[in-house]
Amino acid sequence: MNHQSLSAFIWSVADLLRGDYKQSEYGKVILPFTVLRRLDCVLESTKAAVLAEQADKLKADINPEPFLLRKAGQSFYNISPLDMKKLMGDQDHIRENLFAYIQGFSAAVRDIFERFDFYTQVERLAKAGLLYQVAERFANVDLHPDQVSNSQMGLVFEELIRKFAEISNETAGEHFTPREVIRLMVNLLFIEDDDVLAKPGVVRTIYDPTAGTGGMLSVAGEYLHEHNPAARLTMFGQELNPESYAICKADMLIKGQDVANITFGNTFSDDGHLHRKFDYMLSNPPFGVEWKKVEQEIRREHETQGYSGRFGPGLPRVSDGSLLFLLHLISKMRPAIDGGSRFGIVLNGSPLFTGAAGSGESEIRRYVLENDLLEAIIGLPTDMFYNTGITTYVWILSNRKPEHRKGLVQLIDASGYWQKMRKSLGSKRKELSDDHITEITRLFGQFIEASQDNDGKKPISRIFKNTDFGYRTITVERPLRDESGQIVLAAKGKQKGKPQPDASLRDTENVPLNEAVENYFQREVLPHVPDAWIDHDKTKIGYEIPFNRHFYVFEPPRPLAEIDAELKQCTDRILAMIKGLSA
Repeated sequence: MNHQSLSAFIWSVADLLRGDYKQSEYGKVILPFTVLRRLDCVLESTKAAVLAEQADKLKADINPEPFLLRKAGQSFYNISPLDMKKLMGDQDHIRENLFAYIQGFSAAVRDIFERFDFYTQVERLAKAGLLYQVAERFANVDLHPDQVSNSQMGLVFEELIRKFAEISNETAGEHFTPREVIRLMVNLLFIEDDDVLAKPGVVRTIYDPTAGTGGMLSVAGEYLHEHNPAARLTMFGQELNPESYAICKADMLIKGQDVANITFGNTFSDDGHLHRKFDYMLSNPPFGVEWKKVEQEIRREHETQGYSGRFGPGLPRVSDGSLLFLLHLISKMRPAIDGGSRFGIVLNGSPLFTGAAGSGESEIRRYVLENDLLEAIIGLPTDMFYNTGITTYVWILSNRKPEHRKGLVQLIDASGYWQKMRKSLGSKRKELSDDHITEITRLFGQFIEASQDNDGKKPISRIFKNTDFGYRTITVERPLRDESGQIVLAAKGKQKGKPQPDASLRDTENVPLNEAVENYFQREVLPHVPDAWIDHDKTKIGYEIPFNRHFYVFEPPRPLAEIDAELKQCTDRILAMIKGLSA
């Protein structure tokens, strides 16, 4: 059964809920029951052995837990004699038996159902007389990994969440990222480490501070397993949404990961992995979301800890916290002397250029570029994400750049790499094909400049020096004049005898960092205002990455004669039509 058919079947449970539940509440029932059935199927084959082991160890007065985990062959178990099929044999006691069955799970699984607030939903279904019917519907679907792979199961959860988000008018894109975008990011993350990752028994860590349902972590794990089955990727994450957290934790349990590595809470105000560093990181933080709720904690960390904390370089405006996630990931980088780190993060266009010199945003970009952390930025097509049609960018950062990348940044315009989806999903109308992912990965891996068109006019990959994105904002002053037009001189202080500046004539100029300020001033300013001077005390350094400008290709307008001829054709046709009507 493919994931569309499976999610359609699970969605049919909504027919049972209609009337007793609002549409926006369907997910509160369907998501935890799907997880429950999945776990039930995973444990089915070892159920008898686990129960026998439990009885044996209790009889011998030995802590049974490690033995039960071994018998289950999983990082969780259930010691209730019940399962979903057996629950169907006692319709009159379905509520009590279901509670007893859930209590039979190991602690990590019980926590999952608490995050779903599942017990409240069981009570509500029982009062509505629906509990048995709903449980029966799920008991009759086979969700064993032999029938539905972990990858398919992840897609099922994502599709269900998207549907629930759409009908309850929530932002589905806050929960997960399109799988082909994750595959591209994972390719870019690992490509420079293929030799290292191919070694037998290699162990690496990966972290997602906005884990959602765990899609990024899962795809990264699948990639590494395909390339080196003997390698192990230990996964860490944090998630704020309780339902997404519960699904992510269940997925990690089934994959045999340590679920203690997946923490719940706000990454900014309650870092679940304090002092930890990671080899790789991936994140798709929500676009343009304000951070007012945690402003007090973030400002306190910025002011009291400075560069010892996460937010030393600066703080962006409160209306958009995207760059805070960037700083958070930088703080989690393993020191270069210990092997360093690489991470990918999806951002909208704002972090590229918002904020003038001296602003929080500019200072963050300055820190990234002056510390040579940015490897590449890839511009994706529009309409790639479920909740927005805007242009998005993948940033790849590393504190262990290979020698040929040092001091340089690669920009790749992949906006033309897409194919139309057969069926739109929310705002998502386009997708990357396998060939597109391969080509973008090749451009990045080979670190080359390239053009798209045969004539070479349309660039798709360009390489710049870090300093190419820097500039100095200079303050240009002009003299204050009295009513008779005479220049007013300062009467005292350090400026005594010097012209007073006229604030109404004050202006600023941005001078590229690679150019001498005086040369620029003499060429661009003095020919127009010969009495001007620079107030060097007000000079600020700024950084911005005008991505689109670097890929703009000027197309001259068509010749006027051609346009005139076209207009004449149109007017002649209109006149002929009018003549025909009046005939």
